[in-house]
Amino acid sequence: MALMVYNTLSRQYEEFVPLQEGKVSIYVCGITPYDHSHIGHARPAVFWDVVRRYLLHKGYKVKLITNFTDIDDKLINRSKQTGIPVPEIAEKYIQEYMDCMDKLGVQRADVYPRASEVIPEVIEAVQTLIDKGFAYESSGDVYFRAEKFPGYGKLSGKHIEDLMPGARVEVSELKESPLDWALWKASAPDEPGWPSPWGKGRPGWHIECSVMVHKHLGPQIDMHGGGTELVFPHHENEVAQAEAISGVEPYVKYWVHTELLNLEGEKMSKSLGNVIYLHEIVNNHDPMAVRLYLLSAHRRKALDFSEELLRSAEKGWERIRTGYRNVLEFLANPSAQGLRDAAKLDEAIRQCREAFFGSMDNDFATPGALAAVFDLITAINAHVVPRGETPAGPEARQVVAEAYGLLVECLGILGLVPQSEISPASQGQDISKGLIDILVEVRNTARKNKDYATADYIRNKLADLGIVLEDTPSGTKVRM
Repeated sequence: MALMVYNTLSRQYEEFVPLQEGKVSIYVCGITPYDHSHIGHARPAVFWDVVRRYLLHKGYKVKLITNFTDIDDKLINRSKQTGIPVPEIAEKYIQEYMDCMDKLGVQRADVYPRASEVIPEVIEAVQTLIDKGFAYESSGDVYFRAEKFPGYGKLSGKHIEDLMPGARVEVSELKESPLDWALWKASAPDEPGWPSPWGKGRPGWHIECSVMVHKHLGPQIDMHGGGTELVFPHHENEVAQAEAISGVEPYVKYWVHTELLNLEGEKMSKSLGNVIYLHEIVNNHDPMAVRLYLLSAHRRKALDFSEELLRSAEKGWERIRTGYRNVLEFLANPSAQGLRDAAKLDEAIRQCREAFFGSMDNDFATPGALAAVFDLITAINAHVVPRGETPAGPEARQVVAEAYGLLVECLGILGLVPQSEISPASQGQDISKGLIDILVEVRNTARKNKDYATADYIRNKLADLGIVLEDTPSGTKVRM
């Protein structure tokens, strides 16, 4: 099945075909680090971590960029309130955010550019827009002419003639039109700023992302992510700026937005004061349970936060850990256990593989993928029993090894990683070699089934640990 993605730009599902064969470029809007991050900030981060893991699993080379807006009116206001310099505030909350991401198992982006690091590139981009007639200077500010760009509104579906001054449209006497937005803002004497052809100032919010994308990924990228609240005006303006500068269309091939995380039906927002701080959540709950909760709803559906839902996720995570522990203990000491029905477990493996990858290929539908994992867990718990109803011979060992391999594969894509948990009866054994043998068996089965992605994944992961697999005519040799 081809990977299908719902594209905000076309408002329909499209087959994912990257701009360059075998390579995927992704940019995800990050946080403005002026205060503690809330749990809503974790939803897009975890989602895009899963997307990258899945694309890597499918064999793509992926470059993912997430930015930090470390110069902004909110940061400046916080600095004035506290007397702490803007860079210190930004650094404090960036580090707190990164610590939370690490606990949630979010793999680091390839680059984390900051707005303050691209000032020369911003000035160059703004000057290009002025030279092309898309922008104008006014009292030290520089504004983009919205009506000059013919495709304005194509991402959000809004039409210029319908846009009136009001919500999310800043009105100013300095602008030719209420729809125009700031590319460069003049700084007050007591505010941070950089020298420019238009005087001391700082970048506008929207131009930062256009510039960082171009610098690190080029004029055109495969995927762009962020919350749905960013579609207009932020991403709409980003499109206009980028395409006006480069002349390349589309700026982004697939716009992939995530819905909001709400608290009691309302958008979670610092400005509304209804936030659940992320660092408190990951410090007081198992981060893997929090990650499971964040993946429990499709990215295009709003997710409500409640302690009840989080407790449900904790129970789900415990189910995963129990199933993982059961299958691992069976493989660590197969003579002490049995298999109730090898044929039924084999069928459960087939159904899980079909459902899991079918869901992931359907717009990264993590709820369906999780359901497939839980069905496999149910089958493992039902058929791998403490005392053997059927002797745990080679055939049973192979079926359970395949179940374990698929479970590890699926959980790895979702980033839900249980710790290796072995019962006290098994702790005295050296199971390292046995587990390597199991993975070799799973890999050989994958190769027979022409599932080369899984086979290569196991080989590469073992190589990362210094374990080399050599395929020979007499079988696979393991070299440490």
